[in-house]
Amino acid sequence: MNILILGYGKMGKIIGEIAESRGHTITAKINIDNREDLNTLDPSKVDVAIEFSQPEAAVDNITWAITRGIPVVSGTTGWLSRKGEIEALTKAQDGTFFYASNYSIGVNIFFKVNEFLAKLMNETSGYSASIEEIHHTEKKDAPSGTAITLAEGIIQNMDKLKEWQLSGHSSENEQTLPITSKRIDPAPGTHIIRYSSEIDQIEISHTAHSRQGFALGAVLVAEWIKGKKGVLSMDDFLSF
Repeated sequence: MNILILGYGKMGKIIGEIAESRGHTITAKINIDNREDLNTLDPSKVDVAIEFSQPEAAVDNITWAITRGIPVVSGTTGWLSRKGEIEALTKAQDGTFFYASNYSIGVNIFFKVNEFLAKLMNETSGYSASIEEIHHTEKKDAPSGTAITLAEGIIQNMDKLKEWQLSGHSSENEQTLPITSKRIDPAPGTHIIRYSSEIDQIEISHTAHSRQGFALGAVLVAEWIKGKKGVLSMDDFLSF
């Protein structure tokens, strides 16, 4: 399989190493310094693009690939206010767009555990929910995309919660799920869900030990996506 990497930072480099170890070819490695190389790249030589760039570059990168018939596997966070545009473009072009805030298989299992626990807590009074996420200092967006996905999973399953807010950035109330973001090196990513009451505290957490799990998941999705159309997600890939 011929893979185009859009965003050749730390994640892009690990993705490239894993892809090549699995017998794939990296057609091009694009970052902010050589984006003009896309002007001469032959789309017919690319089977899939894996996009892990920056929030300000994601929409342009994904649009470039979708309009040229290249399936996209994207993991960039911090740009999702425009995700609807990309989904509409994908449908209009009869293209393929796969997005996940986190490609780790373990994290996606954690998403399911989070939703199940939220359903249980919805039937229980006296607990307040919160999320804490910890990442390395190079991560620009806060809260993390994974934390937002976790928050959405809680809000969808707890009647009293209506929205999430980054803790300390606005007033919080009983209908708001607070998220605390910390940036501490060299943490690849820790997410903690807490339910606190006067009697006790319930916690579930996921801690990544490296970026390997994220990168491997993205490559596995790129292998799986061949021949598929439409807007896809980890639910489609994992088929829980």
